Amino acid sequence: MSASLIFAVPSKGRLMEQTADFLAGAGLKLRKVGHARGYRGEIEGLKGIDVAFVSASEIVAELNSGRAHLGVTGEDLVRENISNASERVVFLKKLGFGRADVVVAVPRCWIDVNEVADLESAAVAFRREHGRPFRVATKYVNLTRRFFSGKGLIDYRIVESLGATEGTPAAGTADIIVDITTTGATLAANGLKVLDDGVILRSEANLVASKVAAWPPAAQKVRDALLARLGITATAT
Repeated sequence: MSASLIFAVPSKGRLMEQTADFLAGAGLKLRKVGHARGYRGEIEGLKGIDVAFVSASEIVAELNSGRAHLGVTGEDLVRENISNASERVVFLKKLGFGRADVVVAVPRCWIDVNEVADLESAAVAFRREHGRPFRVATKYVNLTRRFFSGKGLIDYRIVESLGATEGTPAAGTADIIVDITTTGATLAANGLKVLDDGVILRSEANLVASKVAAWPPAAQKVRDALLARLGITATAT
């Protein structure tokens, strides 16, 4: 397919459906090209756009490398995987779906720990009793480190979570978690509470542009046509 602009969108699930609905709201139909389970597509009525169906996390890598010009993905994934995000990408529009908060949660039985500052004082007693620092289970290693550093908390150890993070304190493999939540119900069901100042990021799906992709005049023209249909003012990339 001959195209001047690569637009990466989620390849499956609710995010793909919501992205298609978002485009449809502007009269733009997202369509796969070739096999129904294929990974390439187009937007009917707008020439010069090659749609790439990839996972939300892969979209971040495509934007960061410049292999994709535009993409739809969660802000949490961008902030976690691109440390200098403001230099590599531009957030063009929050899309109103895929919402989830990245939060710090502790066991509900820790009645004296309600803020991050409480963790700092509790860490001393915890180390004295257990002979080790807090273990923090998370998939958001970079967001966690930056957040705790900004709060002055240093006495902890990251445990990278590959499964259900909210279950790690009950399983005894972690003491604190940093994870995403939408309603907090799963955290509560696992005996956890979000710290009062423990919201690291209120994330949602965004339309994101790569600053490091090649933006020849043809690509800029197609971008501006797409953004105009979506009611978004073009941002310099």
